[in-house]
Amino acid sequence: MKVLIVEDEPRFAAMLGMGLRAEGFVVVHAANGVDGLWEATENSFDVIVLDIMLPGINGYEVLREIRARKVWTPVLMLTAKDGDYDQADAFDLGADDYLSKPVSFVVLVARLRALVRRGGPQRPPVLLAGTLSLDPARRVVRRGQTTIELTRREYGVLEYLMQRKDTAVTKDDILEHVWDAHYAGPDNVVEVYVGYLRRKIDAPFGTHTIHTVRGVGYRLDSDEYANGR
Repeated sequence: MKVLIVEDEPRFAAMLGMGLRAEGFVVVHAANGVDGLWEATENSFDVIVLDIMLPGINGYEVLREIRARKVWTPVLMLTAKDGDYDQADAFDLGADDYLSKPVSFVVLVARLRALVRRGGPQRPPVLLAGTLSLDPARRVVRRGQTTIELTRREYGVLEYLMQRKDTAVTKDDILEHVWDAHYAGPDNVVEVYVGYLRRKIDAPFGTHTIHTVRGVGYRLDSDEYANGR
């Protein structure tokens, strides 16, 4: 899952980013309202953490403009302000959730995962592709009734592919959403992890779910395609 943090306190932003990366999120940070608005409207995210007190453009204006441009990414407002009217203003402008600082990191992660799960009909609570299932809330992957153990990175690649099942995606798409925008290594790392996944989700079950699309990247097929038909 890819999260945008719009937060001007460097130390807090760094700590939050470190914690979310450890939880499997891909993190992009913007330190002011102008940069945050640009990131939110020009790039794709699963969820946004948006502070209210920001230099340049405050969080209320960022949120107002995001919704005016018909960007419906779930937004969690995170701020030192805790008045009832502040929360009401945030929700009236289109916020999906609101937390006051200081926050419990455990609660924050739970809220973000909940927002992503209900973020839109294209992301069902449990992702399905034939007999393969991925439960984002529990981080459990199964082929039929068999649980499959994946590393954090393998899980991230599979989740991204299942969110876009039956659609060809490029290696760059996968790198951007599962690694991060600043990854500078070779793109063949994607091939390596797709190979790992095939050995875990397909080879033991005689299925062929992840297909190589020549000149493009990969496509995870579902339903009638899951068994290679």
